[in-house]
Amino acid sequence: MRKKFLSIVSLILILTIILSACSSTSGTSSSTGDTIKIGWIGSLTGDQAVWGTCESNTVKMLVEEVNANGGWLGKQVEAITYDTKGDAAEAVNAVKRLISQDNVVAIVGPNASGQALAISAVLEQYKIPDIATVATNPKVTVNDDGSVKPYNFRVCFIDPYQGAVAAGYASDKLGLENAAILYDVASDYSQGFTEFFEKTFIEKGGAIVAKEAFKEGDVDFRPQLSKIKDANPDVILMPYYYKEVALSANQARELGITATLMGGDGWPSEQLMSMAADAIEGSYVVNHLDFNDPDVKPLQEKYEDKYGLPMELNGYMAHDAFKLLEAAILEANSAEPEKITESLTNVTVEGVTGSITISPDDHNPIGKEAAIVKIEDADYIFQEKFGVELK
Repeated sequence: MRKKFLSIVSLILILTIILSACSSTSGTSSSTGDTIKIGWIGSLTGDQAVWGTCESNTVKMLVEEVNANGGWLGKQVEAITYDTKGDAAEAVNAVKRLISQDNVVAIVGPNASGQALAISAVLEQYKIPDIATVATNPKVTVNDDGSVKPYNFRVCFIDPYQGAVAAGYASDKLGLENAAILYDVASDYSQGFTEFFEKTFIEKGGAIVAKEAFKEGDVDFRPQLSKIKDANPDVILMPYYYKEVALSANQARELGITATLMGGDGWPSEQLMSMAADAIEGSYVVNHLDFNDPDVKPLQEKYEDKYGLPMELNGYMAHDAFKLLEAAILEANSAEPEKITESLTNVTVEGVTGSITISPDDHNPIGKEAAIVKIEDADYIFQEKFGVELK
């Protein structure tokens, strides 16, 4: 009996050791097996669903192409996607599920800065790299003390840059002198954009004649716009997303405001055109690419043929993030997360938004210029590439 008891105890100890060994690697992902799993997170519901849906579709389309061509490192690729609902807490939960349950080796997305900021600690805890698509807040990839976040990367330029570009173009190219700003006080994106537009515009000799705020979810901007009208600006900066842009632009024109409107990468969407085409006619947008560039047409046409939908800005960014991840895995000759992380700053890819090399100092793309587009006849008409030096 005692011998039997000792045998049972020994078996339990052996199982405990095995389970402990397994648990020590749970959530750290593995490249073993016949499939390389990658994750994508973003908004598939809510106001930003049109962008998230395009990102998710693009990643799935690219995975199909990769697999049809033999996969990566001789293995098939699987993309696992989760809806963040535009919420930071949901983004954190989605990343935890991707890592601890799905064993992904890397993640693409999200597009929004608030969600990208929220997942940093989880990425660092599990040592899994993430490539954000259109998350432009500087703190997505660097800490408050300026040190780089080891597992956060992105393929877009940052808010200070697009804010400075908007101000520089308004002053240097359009000759505008008096600016008003209407911004979302609850948005990291809107606040960062505003700060550097204001700084650069003043440095160039311009004046900020009005600065009004609202909170996401507001639908009536007339009180703020009435104050802006009284200040008689040449240009109004609207650094927020297309839904609020459409509402505020329509209301601005209803109030008789004729000033030029300007915005950034929160604007471009087919939804904006349908909601506010007349109100935004003649506006300028700081964008990541020229939608009519012949080099981006093949991707556009491929997407539209497959999904029957126009390609949104986020689809181009998701494409470039995916290609960067692919290059890193192939260069590393490994799908181990730590080796992918190391490789992300060693590769250069020719994306549809330009050549992308990630700086090891801040994990941002190096030297990426902005594209200035003007809205004419309900289309985004490329004006020129325009860059500034951040001070």
